[in-house]
Amino acid sequence: MNGAALTADGAALPRPAVNPWIIALAVTLATFMEVLDTSIANVSLPHIAGSLSAGTDESTWVLTSYLVSNAIVLPLSGWISSIVGRKRFYMSCVAIFTVSSLLCGLAPNLGMLIFFRVLQGAGGGGLQPSEQAILADTFPPAKRGMAFAVYGIAVVMAPAIGPTLGGWITDNFTWRWIFLLNIPVGILSLMLFWIRASAKTGSNRI
Repeated sequence: MNGAALTADGAALPRPAVNPWIIALAVTLATFMEVLDTSIANVSLPHIAGSLSAGTDESTWVLTSYLVSNAIVLPLSGWISSIVGRKRFYMSCVAIFTVSSLLCGLAPNLGMLIFFRVLQGAGGGGLQPSEQAILADTFPPAKRGMAFAVYGIAVVMAPAIGPTLGGWITDNFTWRWIFLLNIPVGILSLMLFWIRASAKTGSNRI
C-alpha cells in the first residue's frame, strides 16, 4: 500500500504541484515573527519612551496593546475564516501584520505606536489557528508530525530569542528596526504562500 493521502470516502487526494514544504516554510516564517513580537520590544521600552518623550509606565502599553489585541482576535479567527475563506483570511492577516509593522516603525509618537501595535496584534492573532489548519490540510497524516515539529520550533524559539535580538538591534541600530524587521519576512511569507496556493490543483481546502 502506498503512502498517498486519502479523503474521508477513501479516494486518493491529488498530488500537490509544488513541494508542500514551501507552505510549511511560509507559515513558519509568519509564526516566528508574530510570536517574536510578543517579547522583542521588552528591552527596548526605555529607548522607545525616551525617543517619543513618554514615561516608562506609558511605554508599557506598547506591549500590552499587542497582547490584548492578539488575545481578542485569536478565538474569533476560526469563525472569521469560515466566512471569508481560510486562504483569504490568512493572507489578510499576514498583510495587516506586515503593514502595521511598517507603521509601528514609522510612528511619530507613542499614541500612534500603540494604535499600530493594536492593528499588528489583530493581524497576528489570526495567524496561528489558520496556520495549523493549513499545515494539517497540506501534509498527509504520515508527515504531519514532522511539519508540526518544524512549526513548533519556531513557536518555542521566537520568544526565547526575542529580548536578546531586540536589545542587539536597539543598541546597534534603533528601536524602530525591531518592527521594520518584520516587513521583508512578511513579504516573503506572502509570496511563498501565494506561489503554493496558486500552484495547488484539485483541492480547495486551503
